Amino acid sequence: MKFQLRLIVGVAALGLAVSAQAESFASSASSAGSASSGSVSDSLSGSSNSSKNDRKVADGDYRIIQIAVTPERAGRTRLTLATREQGAEQRVVLDLPQATFEQQQLAVGDAIHARNRVYGLEFARVDNRQPFYLVLADEWYGELASRPLSL
Repeated sequence: MKFQLRLIVGVAALGLAVSAQAESFASSASSAGSASSGSVSDSLSGSSNSSKNDRKVADGDYRIIQIAVTPERAGRTRLTLATREQGAEQRVVLDLPQATFEQQQLAVGDAIHARNRVYGLEFARVDNRQPFYLVLADEWYGELASRPLSL
């Protein structure tokens, strides 16, 4: 009888933990619901000043140090972001849609918060932490791409 009671309590606790994780993921996805998105290969690159041109971005606050038109890509704006990590400057180049850039009214010196998520990266203004752009991992982006249906 004690074993059955422990088993029931254990299963109930596990159910609550799974429910809490699902709510957390749903909350994070819904808070990012109004954000625009792009893929890692389409939106993110290392700075030409970095020693390796990878796409790894640490969680944290970044400053916009440069704004430019994205070369050879109409309708896109390039933000160069910088932060100090372990005493060294890390730069990230983020290409986002011109409409997103204009809607956010971003300027040189503004603070942007980057946060790694299971689906990629979330970029938000530091002042309100509302995501405005999601950089989806390429495999996620490919899965979400629209495809024509045939009947």
